[in-house]
Amino acid sequence: MAILLLVVLAGGHAAAHDVRLPHAGGQYDSQLGGAYEPPRGTMIVSRDRSEAPAPGLYNICCVNAFQTQPHETAWWVANHPDLLLRQGAALFEDPNWPGEVLFDTGSADKRASLAAIVGEWIAQCAADGYDAIEADNLDTYSRSDGALSVDDNLAYARLLIDQAHGLGLAFAQKNSGDLGTLGKAAGFDFAIVESCQAYDECDRYMDVYGRSVLAIEYTDTEAANFEMSCAARGRQISVIRRDRNLTMPGEPSYFYQTC
Repeated sequence: MAILLLVVLAGGHAAAHDVRLPHAGGQYDSQLGGAYEPPRGTMIVSRDRSEAPAPGLYNICCVNAFQTQPHETAWWVANHPDLLLRQGAALFEDPNWPGEVLFDTGSADKRASLAAIVGEWIAQCAADGYDAIEADNLDTYSRSDGALSVDDNLAYARLLIDQAHGLGLAFAQKNSGDLGTLGKAAGFDFAIVESCQAYDECDRYMDVYGRSVLAIEYTDTEAANFEMSCAARGRQISVIRRDRNLTMPGEPSYFYQTC
């Protein structure tokens, strides 16, 4: 049974709504590289917003809320160039993901404009039958060379969270263990975390979200990370091991393992 959480938002935030959290410790799969029949026993699945939810499961809709996807960058440049972060005249690309340009969350006006666009994606996730939102790249402040701040991104996240809660959707904090309790204070309901064992930060998330944490370790780091995470907390939270690109079954690099 999923847990019901009464979200009470004060001071201009959305009205109280019941949102449903994923089952604590329920088997999870991240399918951001493409949707497929979930492995046996799966209770929770993340999929890109362009995909349909998996029937009968708890479904998390992933939106690239803090930077462009490569195939959408040209659309942003043509239609909303003022909402993209720049270094001088050049677009500010994510140093780890070429072709992905950071959104400029540095002013209230730009945050509102971004939230209006991404809010349409969130509304579509709700209409499609998703249960929650996973907003990717929350941590752009950490790789913006100081152009963006934690406060900028959290202020923008609050706008998105309010929209999601207003539609009855829960909202996951994606990574950013350095936030401590600030993420929950902003309204995030649970956490989806990558390589927290590899970076020795799993306890940071559990200290804030308890068992409402979905943890992914990857095959491009030592298998011991996954094994240690399972031993330490596999009976409390969901821990899986996946290939870094989250490929689909049948592809050579596909890998999926649970504790």
